Amino acid sequence: MTVEITGVGVELGGRPVLRGVTATAREGRWLAVIGPNGAGKSTLLKAVMGLLPCTGLITVAGRPVRDLAPRDRARLLAYAPQSPLLPPDMTVHEYALLGRTPYIPYWGRESARDTETVRAVLDRLDLTGLAARPLERLSGGERQRVVLARALTQEAPVLLLDEPTTALDLGHQQQVLELVDRLRRDDGLTVVSTLHDLTLAAQYADDLLLMSGGTAVAAGGPGEVLTEELVTRHFGARVTIGAGPAGRPVVHLRRPTG
Repeated sequence: MTVEITGVGVELGGRPVLRGVTATAREGRWLAVIGPNGAGKSTLLKAVMGLLPCTGLITVAGRPVRDLAPRDRARLLAYAPQSPLLPPDMTVHEYALLGRTPYIPYWGRESARDTETVRAVLDRLDLTGLAARPLERLSGGERQRVVLARALTQEAPVLLLDEPTTALDLGHQQQVLELVDRLRRDDGLTVVSTLHDLTLAAQYADDLLLMSGGTAVAAGGPGEVLTEELVTRHFGARVTIGAGPAGRPVVHLRRPTG
């Protein structure tokens, strides 16, 4: 499903954090939101999820997000926050099952289909062997996969990921991003993520949205957005951008000489 963001603004504590942001995440594609710290990237994802009030309009498949009941919204949008609350005594299976909440009747219990959905997702993420393990005993990479598992058990067509590689080493970063891309291709998911690593964003995303100072300053394919001029201007970094796999941009920091 396509996500349309039109003229979106958000204020927090009376201070404008987003101003007039417009972007499109097309069905079955990966949109990566990039930008310096404080640009409003995470705020934008929360606004899309309906967690923050905003001006402007956000729609999923033409349906305004603000008009959706919470359970209906959760069936369309799954959100994996950057720093989720992970109850230490809860097991992997129990945490993943929380993603089925939109489908479980009030005062009801999970159905056989809910249980099977969780089992299938844990299997796809290689978490079956950890199903009974408490969350406090997981490694960083395992925790990231569990957070993703909870989002995937919602079976929502749009997946929102806030910095999914935070605090992960290089191997686990690749593992998580490859997994998300495989699920996008296999299930036709629309993915919207924030990513601070520009080269990773260019390697995995179909489209980039560059934000700076709460506004969208560039949008398009990785080669259109990741130019030396734009990166230098908005990140304050000296860089050289070359071609990597499949011609996608690779960003190199350039140290001053002399």
